[in-house]
Amino acid sequence: MSNITKPNTIFWVIGIVALLWNILGVGAYLAQAYMPNEALEMLTQGEQDYYNNYPAWATGSYAIGVFGGLLGCIALLMRKKIAILLFTLSLLGVLGQQVYNFFLQDYIALDGTRMIGPIVIIVICFFLLWFAKAQKQNGVIS
Repeated sequence: MSNITKPNTIFWVIGIVALLWNILGVGAYLAQAYMPNEALEMLTQGEQDYYNNYPAWATGSYAIGVFGGLLGCIALLMRKKIAILLFTLSLLGVLGQQVYNFFLQDYIALDGTRMIGPIVIIVICFFLLWFAKAQKQNGVIS
């Protein structure tokens, strides 16, 4: 039987904050996926074109990113090693979505402050994957 290490306060703080972050991500995904026409019509023409032409594969990547992150946080808090797989899927989903946003779509210019959000999301995904791996190595998750 392996030795299980008791998680410290930082583990719980990071896990709970990450869970809340991913709940917000799921909310953002659902808001985009089910945006009513009235809300869409209030956006600029470029934003309307962006949402109207958002490809299914990018939507799927977005869903994998947010739901993988949410499930990864739940698994992390339950101290299950499947969190690593779920955070890996989340990262891949986010990277797929951002490939579309940064390199393929030409409806909205991603420059200046519009780049901060996507970059922060990518950094957080990498961090959560690293954190889960570190917790497995330290014996906190099994």
